[in-house]
Amino acid sequence: MTSPDTDAPISRRSVGLRSERGPILLSLMLATALVALDSTVIATAIPTITKDLGGFSQFPWLLSVYLLAQAATTPLYGKVADMLGRKPVMMIGIAVFLVGSVLCALAWSMPSLIAFRAVQGLGAGAILPMSMTIVGDIYSLQERAKVQGYVASVWGVSAVVGPLIGGAFSQWVSWRWIFWVNVPLCLVAGVILWRNFREKVERRRHRIDYLGAILVTAATTLIMLGLLEGGEGWAWLSATSVVVLGAGAALVVAFVLVERRAPEPVLPLWVFGRRALLTTSLASLGVGAVMIGFTSYVPTFTQVTLGTGALIAGFSVATMTVGWPIAAAQSGRIYLRHGFRVTALIGSAITVVGAVLMLLLGTGSTPWEVGAFCLVVGAGLGLTAPPTQIAAQNTVGWSERGVVTSATMFARSIGSALGVAVYGAIVNASLGSSAGHPAPGPLADAVHDVFVGVLVAAVGMALAVFLMPRDGAGRADRETVATEAAEARGGAAG
Repeated sequence: MTSPDTDAPISRRSVGLRSERGPILLSLMLATALVALDSTVIATAIPTITKDLGGFSQFPWLLSVYLLAQAATTPLYGKVADMLGRKPVMMIGIAVFLVGSVLCALAWSMPSLIAFRAVQGLGAGAILPMSMTIVGDIYSLQERAKVQGYVASVWGVSAVVGPLIGGAFSQWVSWRWIFWVNVPLCLVAGVILWRNFREKVERRRHRIDYLGAILVTAATTLIMLGLLEGGEGWAWLSATSVVVLGAGAALVVAFVLVERRAPEPVLPLWVFGRRALLTTSLASLGVGAVMIGFTSYVPTFTQVTLGTGALIAGFSVATMTVGWPIAAAQSGRIYLRHGFRVTALIGSAITVVGAVLMLLLGTGSTPWEVGAFCLVVGAGLGLTAPPTQIAAQNTVGWSERGVVTSATMFARSIGSALGVAVYGAIVNASLGSSAGHPAPGPLADAVHDVFVGVLVAAVGMALAVFLMPRDGAGRADRETVATEAAEARGGAAG
């Protein structure tokens, strides 16, 4: 078997000495940290922001509009990167995120802050998939699991550090510094990437699929909006919900019809027609649903039900971020010997076990138990996410890797949005009239129901992994690994 990776070796596509990859990885992790932090840092600052700007009833949009803009543009950025290169797309993403941060810091009202958060999301939509794509370009197959584990673990750390930073700035300085601090960090990440990352792109005329880009962005926006606001901003069976989700579905149909005829579709339909790519995308959707469930509700459970402070609650879920990179670093050894599918199966099984353990938590549990069970879940995800991501990347060459990586990242975003909607509905249904002032007991029951939902998502993820191909994309080619390793050692600057 010859891996599609061999059509774009490191020495020809992403050119640079091995010593330059360290700064590049640092830049990617820093940029990813900025995106991840800004999805969580604002949570603890909301009381201060609404006191200053007003518009308390609108504050949920500060969270959802960021996710909306990010997810809706991810497929478009992936296609553009395959046509023009990763570096310009990544630099545009960092620049847009920087501009959005400055505008957020200068916001004069809640509507303006919401609009500027959308600008941040537009930048984030480029940064996340490009980070993973560049990793796939500059690191060999045997190295990617460890490196992608490092990048992915940034999310877990941010879930803990973000709220602490937001609270500290709001209490002792100003909530505006939540956004001002992004400026120097964006500049550092951009400069490092600009100076160290060089790639050779075959220049040719492209026919940009503008109509497809508009349709996929609009369809994703409406569907994500319907999922995020259903049961919160409006009732699920209300006319608004029907119109929003119905319009999104109609645009999906229109998008499929357009992409079938487009010379260079923004999101090729073959991405959903290949078994390897479909199953890895479904697995990524499950990863997103599992992650958002635990990172959103474990801290609340620990504080309200177990009576701990915010710091202990944060550290209890932080163990998930410890398990993830440790397991991801080891996954490379496993999939090189046994294949992507077997490695991901082991990881998904561990995730399911961790989700079952979380069901054992109750009012008499300790934070240590919470942390231990979260560690198991993190280890399972660390053995699942990188192999599925790399298996997808390994089915295509350089010219299609951006689209494929974006598709899996897009699936993870949809999984998170679905999780937010479903878990929120579960909590509201469980608490009922006590939702305004939940007591420890009722809240424990509600979070238990959420954990049941997360278990269902974990089982679904495991099923998707089980359906991955046994051969082909599901098994690492050792000859390819050796070739890529040699190219990585001998890559010369162009």
